[in-house]
Amino acid sequence: MKYIGAHVKTTGGVENAPLHAKEIKATAFALFTKNQRQWVAKPLSEDNIKNFKENCKKAGYEPSHILPHDSYLINLGNPDPGALEKSRAAFLDEMQRCELLGLSMLNFHPGSHLNKISEEESLDLIAESVNRTLSKTRGVTAVIENTAGQGSNLGYTFEQIRYIIDRVEDRSRIGVCIDTCHAFTAGYDLKSRRGFEETFEQFDRVIGFDYLKGMHLNDSKKELGSRVDRHEQIGKGILGLEPFQWILGDSRFDDIPLVLETPDEDLWAKEIKLLKSFT
Repeated sequence: MKYIGAHVKTTGGVENAPLHAKEIKATAFALFTKNQRQWVAKPLSEDNIKNFKENCKKAGYEPSHILPHDSYLINLGNPDPGALEKSRAAFLDEMQRCELLGLSMLNFHPGSHLNKISEEESLDLIAESVNRTLSKTRGVTAVIENTAGQGSNLGYTFEQIRYIIDRVEDRSRIGVCIDTCHAFTAGYDLKSRRGFEETFEQFDRVIGFDYLKGMHLNDSKKELGSRVDRHEQIGKGILGLEPFQWILGDSRFDDIPLVLETPDEDLWAKEIKLLKSFT
């Protein structure tokens, strides 16, 4: 079964996220558990936690179909020791918030070398950051999101993601989220049928579908291999509708959250209905 949703708002409290998801007839959703553009947030209250769990239960959302996203400020591969520790503290806080809310995953962008150290050195820092965080938490899987490779961002190749996974001590708590826009602009040709099949054959060979915990379904404003991250509404970008039809018709993508991050949230209900029609 396919579980389709969007990255919804938490206006008025994190407990409102499942209500917003239900309004657009989503069967999965993503959220920020705190303000994504601030380092420090007020702790979750007992009411926040209780009401979030109750609203998820009432709406029928299981933790395996909810994919929270960490703050955009976090860089687990930062070469500056002080900045790295700040990122690690924030990442730990995000994982602990997921624990409190009864969530089983946290999606994160791997990190950036900032042109100050080598890619490998930065990837080593990312893996060490994940290991430190997993050792201090329980029950939450750290889910690496592939990037477009814009600037000095890492995680734009399957090999880089595998490099991190290979250095994580508890591999039962590491996973991957594939963003279609990011993959395409990083150079994976999801637009042609042959390219789509080759991309996911390579994904299975290098990483393995056992690690796939979710997907971000986004069309792209930018060309194949441009290394630019610009999302577009489904079917209105360069990818077009066909790649999303292939994903929704493929059992390899069953039982994971398939989440929209397209720019116009007013169209999410319509897009979810469209994507459901492909199943």
